[in-house]
Amino acid sequence: MTSTGRGEVSAREAEVLEALGAHLSNAQIARRLQISVRTVESHVSSLLRKYGVADRRALAAVFEQAAAERAAAERAAAERAAAERHKAEGHRAEGSGAERHGIGGHRAEQHRAERHGTEQHGAGGHGTGGHAAPEGPPARLAGLPAARTSFVGREREREAVLAAFETARLVTLLGPGGVGKTRLAMVVAGAAAASFASGGAFVDLVPVSEGFVAQAVATALDVTERPRQPLDDAVTERLGRDRSLLVLDNCEHLLDEVAAFAVRVLDLCPGTRILVTSRARLGVPGERTIPVAPLPPAPEAERLFHERAVAADPDFTADPALVAELCARLDGMPLAIELAAARSASLGADGLLTALGDVLRLLVGGRGPDERHRSLRTVIGWSHDLLGEDERALFRRLAVFAGGFGLDAAVAVTPGGDTSEVADVLGRLVDKSLVVHLRGRPSRWRLLRTVRAFAADRLSGSGEEPEIRERHLTWATAVAADLESRLPSEWRDGGWRDGFDAVADDLRAALAAAPPGPGERPHRLARALGHLTYARRFLTESLRHYTEAARRAPSPAEAARDLRSAADGAHAIAPSGDRAFDLLLAAAERAREGDDGDGRAIALASAVVTANRFSAGFAEEVPYERLCGLLDEAVRAGDSGDPVVAAALAAAAAWNAGPEKMNPDAALARTAVAAARTTGDPVLVSAALDAVCAAETTAGRLREAHRVTRERFALLATMPRDAPRAAPEIVDTFTMASTYAVATGNLHTALLTARAALDDDLLGHHSYLSALNLILPLVLTGEFEEALRHAPAVWDGWERAGSPTAGWLSPAVAAIALAHGLHGDEHGFRFWRARATQVAGRARNHASFATFVDARIAVHLARYGDAAALVDLVFTDFPQGRYQTYARAAGAELAVAAGLPDAARRIAAAAEGNENDWAAACLARATGRLHGDLAALEASVRGWERVGARFERACTLLLLPGHAGEGRAELAALGCPPPPPGA
Repeated sequence: MTSTGRGEVSAREAEVLEALGAHLSNAQIARRLQISVRTVESHVSSLLRKYGVADRRALAAVFEQAAAERAAAERAAAERAAAERHKAEGHRAEGSGAERHGIGGHRAEQHRAERHGTEQHGAGGHGTGGHAAPEGPPARLAGLPAARTSFVGREREREAVLAAFETARLVTLLGPGGVGKTRLAMVVAGAAAASFASGGAFVDLVPVSEGFVAQAVATALDVTERPRQPLDDAVTERLGRDRSLLVLDNCEHLLDEVAAFAVRVLDLCPGTRILVTSRARLGVPGERTIPVAPLPPAPEAERLFHERAVAADPDFTADPALVAELCARLDGMPLAIELAAARSASLGADGLLTALGDVLRLLVGGRGPDERHRSLRTVIGWSHDLLGEDERALFRRLAVFAGGFGLDAAVAVTPGGDTSEVADVLGRLVDKSLVVHLRGRPSRWRLLRTVRAFAADRLSGSGEEPEIRERHLTWATAVAADLESRLPSEWRDGGWRDGFDAVADDLRAALAAAPPGPGERPHRLARALGHLTYARRFLTESLRHYTEAARRAPSPAEAARDLRSAADGAHAIAPSGDRAFDLLLAAAERAREGDDGDGRAIALASAVVTANRFSAGFAEEVPYERLCGLLDEAVRAGDSGDPVVAAALAAAAAWNAGPEKMNPDAALARTAVAAARTTGDPVLVSAALDAVCAAETTAGRLREAHRVTRERFALLATMPRDAPRAAPEIVDTFTMASTYAVATGNLHTALLTARAALDDDLLGHHSYLSALNLILPLVLTGEFEEALRHAPAVWDGWERAGSPTAGWLSPAVAAIALAHGLHGDEHGFRFWRARATQVAGRARNHASFATFVDARIAVHLARYGDAAALVDLVFTDFPQGRYQTYARAAGAELAVAAGLPDAARRIAAAAEGNENDWAAACLARATGRLHGDLAALEASVRGWERVGARFERACTLLLLPGHAGEGRAELAALGCPPPPPGA
């Protein structure tokens, strides 16, 4: 146990804290520790109390700081120990350069193994066994495979890679198939992991098809796509700027895609190193290649053969000369040696040499890469020819699997397959090293890439490939349907995810290999993949699968349904309005072809709503006249007696009441809500309520808009989270709930809502976007330090996204400027204020908050030179909006502080119709300053206390006789200097 000063941290709480440091969700922590999600939540609450921090991010920072301190202490201890050893050894290490490198490399490798237990994670090498890991967390390299056998040799290559990482950020292990690149990469990654504080991932690309590299890396890193954040951006944000290691194994079939991905990571993640294994270079500038040659005959190849032969037959013995000749014939290729050694139990070394002699003799004389490929293929063929007919049949059929497979999958592709018989044959193939048994439960198997290519050739020539491909498609469709059926019950705990991740590459491959055109099974598989990948939060991929399902649909009605799902999912990918609009129009057309009038009406009405409600996502606004025409078509097509049709038509009528976008009619919006309620569908009710909210905002009734948004927020718990239908409401409601809470000065609710968004799996804490809604209430409540901790991640995320013009980002960036300014950092204020202008571009709809920031800084720092112009700007340049109340309140106070003659009129204008608690407290302070009204100042203090604005309360106390000392103490506690004299 450890003590925090607020209580002891139990062993279980320490495990939860470590998992928080790895940025795991509560569900993931529960699975890792085999406890309930409720128990995890209890431990997190206890840790928050004991460490005295506000959220799980702060707990992760606590863990990371402790880990860094332990690592620094370990490094210091290691350096002291190394210095002592060097002193004791004197000059014994002064040999040739090669000797010094080899001894030092071996010692460093051994030291790393001792510190981080690399033997236990497959580093192998010298038969020294594993070592216990030290106290404190090791760097986590997700997906690093566990070694199944010992590792032999490669000392020079290992040290070459580790040395290359000192100067090169992309290192490629280059060599032919079967030479041992993957195993070498495993060992290097295990040895190097400790020096990469941010961890990373080992990603096997063998089963990955073109277009899915980002998904493979994201799966390994456990990150997902977010609204406004494509998967590539989520990956680079997770890798960040600190030291991390990414291993991309078996890249040769994806060279262009991997090269482009690597360039992006290297550009945006300066601390990341990438280790690639491939048969060809990526061709990326700065790439360092390290050739991986066959093992030298003595002693490494011979030792490898002997160890594998003993594994097959514990009594194995052989004349060393025979083994040496055999390894020479096999070109020192590790895979060829292992295949031959697997036969040693039945043939012996002399028998192996005799059996292999004839087939290899013709290859002797050339030892270039091509000859080694030929020799390896020859050995695989020789091993294959020794199989029985049942073994050959299963071996070639297994080639249809892109990745690992279970016993049920192997049975599924076997005509007339019996489980026990398939299991027996599969075991024999494992014994002969043609199939690899993967550790874990349930058991899974796979073919190495080179072996699988050979098996695929045999399947192609067997005449049964079409039947086996069809069986693979049938199996994939059934597996996808089973995973879908598990989603409702397993959504919260995420139990279905591991099952999906294990088969995802095969599901994609089965769909890609399916015969072109419409078909029942391809359609079912494509639609299931759309659902599953949306639930997995691969949002862009989900949209592709739904549109593919529409192309393969057996009927127009099913195609229309698929396109509707694609349109719903498009709302989770911003900017998406025009894409969703086009998909809805396509759905309406397919519904017309299928004589589905109601489906056509719903699709057309939804398109009208989308063009109005989400117009910011359109490159060009859809003309009002066109939308009127679409709505007329919808009314003619559908049965208004159907509750869902009626709700859709009512919503479209409300949003399209006039030519101005995002400006629904209030009365029609209430009618739409009533119609939606008759359906009992929370998604339809939420969408209709948003029309009411928009109408209330236009009328300046922000409190009512806030109340309606809270009603929408309450509906989220009743919406499906695994399917895209609710996506528009989930994304919009979280944003609007926090926004309207800020707009009314309800900062406590704004913070709670923003923190809930951080824990939401669709919006998620990995995304820089999820921090945006936190920043405004944090700054307005005076929690400047926490707000500023989010600032670098927000800006980095925006830059990784390509630095788009983003008016919606401007208020948060301006708030960061305000935090710097009130915190006494003039440089930081000017720096971030310029950034707020940069991100906003020409957008005016969010500019009132930036102007509020200017006015508040002018008041606090007594900068009155431009006060009159700034006050005029505040009161004349901005229409009614969510942040105008802040700007006018601060402008009125600036008029008072600067002694402007119209100050009283400005206070009255700002107070008229004000529905913002923060602004009310500010105006009370302005009134107190103008008239020397102590009661108004005291009311202001109470107002700041209600909204939780500590900084503003402290500044107001400075104005109250007898309370200035309390105000200065509060400012000191916040780390803020008091305002200058005269402010």
